[in-house]
Amino acid sequence: MLVAAGREASESAKQWVYRVLRRNIMTGQFEPGEPVTINGLADALGVSAMPVREALHRLVADGALELLDNRRVRVPDLDPQRFEEVLEARIALETRAAERAMPFIDEIRLARLRAFDQQADQALAVGNFKRLVEANFDFHRCLYEARPGTIMLPLIESLWLRLAPFMRRAGETLSQTYQVDRHAEALAAIVRRDGEALKAAIAADIRDGTGHLGRGHFERMKALGNPG
Repeated sequence: MLVAAGREASESAKQWVYRVLRRNIMTGQFEPGEPVTINGLADALGVSAMPVREALHRLVADGALELLDNRRVRVPDLDPQRFEEVLEARIALETRAAERAMPFIDEIRLARLRAFDQQADQALAVGNFKRLVEANFDFHRCLYEARPGTIMLPLIESLWLRLAPFMRRAGETLSQTYQVDRHAEALAAIVRRDGEALKAAIAADIRDGTGHLGRGHFERMKALGNPG
């Protein structure tokens, strides 16, 4: 089910539809391989087909969707090789973005980061993986956007778009995935103004969370005779 944010007064219909669909993909509301239709999305959002068509074209260009035919697109799936490439790209970009953002983090932003970390902990405690994914991305975005005028965040978000639907599938059973609160380690590093410790915490967060879930998923698929 789509989660539709309120439309801002300055937004056109196509801007709003793009923002809503992008957010839903990024937070795992769509399944990997799930086809979506222009008419179905238009009905769900209460708009005409035109803004949906334009939003889908943008999302195909972003790599978040792939074109099936003239009226249908789907959320791409990931194979192990592509998964590892996206994972390493996340680590490279996000550790650098965190390091560059750290000098700009004040007490207000630190409080926001702590709130997002708490939301992630609460989602994990009740097994709400959708909300966990959302709170995790909110934490990382809040951190990286502290640096004014950063151009790295759109690049990072393009990787999240490719990964989030897959992570929803991989994390349907939370099990033992998050054993160490890497966000807490990152927050402690920020308080100490320790850039190397912050980079290490972000890298470990991606490997322990996304990496662990993804590799576990591929191992289960292989055991079931489905290497993809």
